[in-house]
Amino acid sequence: MIKAILIFNNHGKPRLIRFYEYFAEDVQQQIIRETFRLVSKRDNNVCNFLEGGSLIGGSDYKLIYRHYATLYFVFCVDSSESELGILDLIQVGCLHIDSVFVETLDKCFENVCELDLIFHMDKVHFILQEVVMGGMVLETNMNEIVGQVELQNRMEKSEGGFSAAPTRAVSAVKNMILPEMPRNINIGDINIKVPSLSPF
Repeated sequence: MIKAILIFNNHGKPRLIRFYEYFAEDVQQQIIRETFRLVSKRDNNVCNFLEGGSLIGGSDYKLIYRHYATLYFVFCVDSSESELGILDLIQVGCLHIDSVFVETLDKCFENVCELDLIFHMDKVHFILQEVVMGGMVLETNMNEIVGQVELQNRMEKSEGGFSAAPTRAVSAVKNMILPEMPRNINIGDINIKVPSLSPF
């Protein structure tokens, strides 16, 4: 099972953190620092597997990672996961250096960069959830993932997105057709006189 997915830059700044097992926030921060320390000091020409750090389970856990440009993509898995299967999830084929996740991000953002992870965090999390949920790999077919992302984008555009919600609400109120403006409201013993209101 995948225990955590960590993405951080060359300076150790986290860009996406997803833990599938509970750790207190201070322990999560220590895990991120220790993982960065373990992964960043390795040469590019060495194996992409290493034992997990002491905080995340030691030899019972493996860190499987890939370094792309300015970002490290690290999957922390337990001993029941196939290291090659996870590397295959990260690295598609021997000749490609893109992962299913990275390649999907690349297609969705047209040349993904670190800033896309920062400014489009909601979309990045959506893509990640299409690939992995609850620590289990759901989908590895990039075309399926991209199709779901495009469907989500179309739904957001048809709804006008979150930013258009106030405008839609005002428009709905303006377009309400009331038979006539009530003059007095009687609720039991309470009588409320409604003042004259100007139209919108």
